[in-house]
Amino acid sequence: MNENYKENKSSNNSEEIDLVVIFSLIGKGINNIISFIKSIFKSILTVIVYTLRAFIVNFKIIILTMILAGVLGYVLDKLKPESYASTMLVKPYFESKYQLITNINYFNALIENENYNTLSSLFVLSEDEVKDIKEFDIKPGPETENERILQFENFIKNVDSIRAKDINYDDFVENRSIYSSDFFEISVTALKKDIFPKLEEGLNNSFTNIYSLKKMKKRDSLIAIQKANIIDQIAQVDSLQKIYITVLKDESQQKPTEFSLGGEGFSLSSDKTKTREYDLLNTEMKLRNDLKQLEEKKIEEDVFFDVISSFQEVGNKSSEWYEKYTLIFPILAFMLLCVVYFSRITIVYVKNYEA
Repeated sequence: MNENYKENKSSNNSEEIDLVVIFSLIGKGINNIISFIKSIFKSILTVIVYTLRAFIVNFKIIILTMILAGVLGYVLDKLKPESYASTMLVKPYFESKYQLITNINYFNALIENENYNTLSSLFVLSEDEVKDIKEFDIKPGPETENERILQFENFIKNVDSIRAKDINYDDFVENRSIYSSDFFEISVTALKKDIFPKLEEGLNNSFTNIYSLKKMKKRDSLIAIQKANIIDQIAQVDSLQKIYITVLKDESQQKPTEFSLGGEGFSLSSDKTKTREYDLLNTEMKLRNDLKQLEEKKIEEDVFFDVISSFQEVGNKSSEWYEKYTLIFPILAFMLLCVVYFSRITIVYVKNYEA
């Protein structure tokens, strides 16, 4: 009896010791986590304090340097020639947008390489005039949310149903390229404010290419075949209408007749004839409407592009923030001071570390 009691007591004592050890380990782990978090906040606070200290100690040097940089930038802004910008909005057809984007990049390459002779021949302008062109730019034209939704729906229709489940609207909008747009905004920056209308003819030639020409001819051939088929169907409908008109005339002079077949009556009454004539009339109207749509499509897309909005006669002053030296120079001066300061701190730290 006493031996059992002693064994139970020793077992309880060992369990209590195990619990104490476990709680002690948990407490140490929590304390270590708290200490780690404290060290992170302390390090962040130290960095902030030392940074603020550097600004406070060198406040006069920083302000003086940024003021001098701002004055220098202001002087350069006044000395540099004014730049002007203008935009035109176009809608390409027959996949000519690919050639347009390629040519815009080509124009910029010519400007960068100062190949004004080639640029002059492309735009039919003198070399002095094309030297005033600074940059061409192209980006997708304005579009509404509804237009983006329609594009997404058309895209999903052409994708495999299993794959379509993994594609959502946000991913579609984010991953679109410049080639996904139907409208394009072409921007030109130049030193001359009235040069922009003279550039339209050269830009218009940017849409023409062999691929688009073939696609336009193929479209016209398909329209011609469809028109011939529709005209043939309209002629057949007209013939049937004439037959029914003749039948109506004959029926107006005769009494309605009814033939019986297998106990069920089959009537060739005037009502039936009128119903069929009405169906033929609807069919003819639909065919003529299809023919009209084909004609409209050919008229609307008889060119490689449409100019939605032309260049202005006089461009607007270009006022991009990254072109203003008054703003850029102080920022660069401040960044340079930071680089010098941290370089000096690093050098001192390395020397002390080696010592």
